[in-house]
Amino acid sequence: MKNNVSERNGTVIISLSGKIMGGPEAGEINNQINNLIDDGKKNIIIDLAEVEWMNSSGLGILIGAITTLKNNGGRLILVNVSERIENLLKITKLLTVFDIMKTVDEAIDAF
Repeated sequence: MKNNVSERNGTVIISLSGKIMGGPEAGEINNQINNLIDDGKKNIIIDLAEVEWMNSSGLGILIGAITTLKNNGGRLILVNVSERIENLLKITKLLTVFDIMKTVDEAIDAF
């Protein structure tokens, strides 16, 4: 998994790519979220447009991110969720846990 962080209109966009499978990457994303919160950045979008696959450990990364943000008064929105990942969220009954929008622009407008 690779990630790229950018910012637009005070909103942080974390663009993930590849396979989200957990491992050391889980700690990396969690540290990144904590550093953003420490910097006062609490509106975060995770763009999944380039994500090929995600397993249960990958879902754990996203759950950790949303929990950390909510506990610190922030909000996480997922965008560009593929049908495959959406089905994974449905099967695991996590679809209602996440705010999901179609595009980055739509998510930025929601903050």
